[in-house]
Amino acid sequence: MTTLKLVFAGTPEFSVSALDALHAAGHDISLVFTQPDRPAGRGRKPSPSPVKMRALELDLAIAQPESLRTEEISRTLQDLQPDLMVVVAYGLIIPRQVLAIPRLGCINIHASLLPRWRGAAPIQRAILAGDLETGVCIMQMDAGLDTGPVWLREKQDITDEDTGGSLHDKLAALGAGALLSALPNILAGQPGPEPQGPEGACYASKLDKAEARIDWMDSAGAIWLRIRAFNPWPVAETLYRGERLRIWSARPEPGVSEAAPGCVVACDKNGVVVATGEGLLRLLQVQMPGKGLVTAREFAHANPLSDVCLGA
Repeated sequence: MTTLKLVFAGTPEFSVSALDALHAAGHDISLVFTQPDRPAGRGRKPSPSPVKMRALELDLAIAQPESLRTEEISRTLQDLQPDLMVVVAYGLIIPRQVLAIPRLGCINIHASLLPRWRGAAPIQRAILAGDLETGVCIMQMDAGLDTGPVWLREKQDITDEDTGGSLHDKLAALGAGALLSALPNILAGQPGPEPQGPEGACYASKLDKAEARIDWMDSAGAIWLRIRAFNPWPVAETLYRGERLRIWSARPEPGVSEAAPGCVVACDKNGVVVATGEGLLRLLQVQMPGKGLVTAREFAHANPLSDVCLGA
């Protein structure tokens, strides 16, 4: 195996698997770019990214610029003369002048089957849309938004049990393996990457907390997808007697009801059943503000649900 001189750019937990895979394979990671420490937690103290924490453990050089558009960054990269730059969920734009510096350019691990779900939140958007499969692509980066040609793609089924969190973990591992598999072809330059066609292209916009609020007029199936997609963030929510109630898991329930959407129609040992705009939804795990996650059955034992309509 040829050892490559690499620059790595990544920030969240999704990126760590790829960094670990490159390091374990013996590649020379000359520099790790990650975003500046950001306020986090109740104290809002600056917190290092998962990639920074891992890079420190691996004793790798780290840079945390606010932007890669500066002459200083370009000079740093030119001095390093990397073979390749690997970008994984970095979160900052890679400008043209940076794309052109590495001998083999810049590649990206993208968590979808491009051109479907270009953009910031492909994992959650795939679940929200009810897609039955997704995957990862090893893409040669260009100046567009996830528009570059693809070196390698690996598919991943989306099961009924998958959440945004579980699918994230599957794709992180799949992407790390795909990256190592793609490197020999990238180094050889053949067979070349496959250009993306325009068919099926769609945009995975960044998640917004406002999207987490459940509209009980939606169908049980659509609400179920939202709950799965937004676990573990931002977590689907509704109102219970004017207080926020987070819903961590649920499933569509056979049957129909003439009750208004959002109204609780049954409570039993298996959860709480709620009417929707189309069909029934069984709540399985919920959480009130300042309290721990509980089963819906436990919640029903501790809180009156007779004649209750959620969302108000």
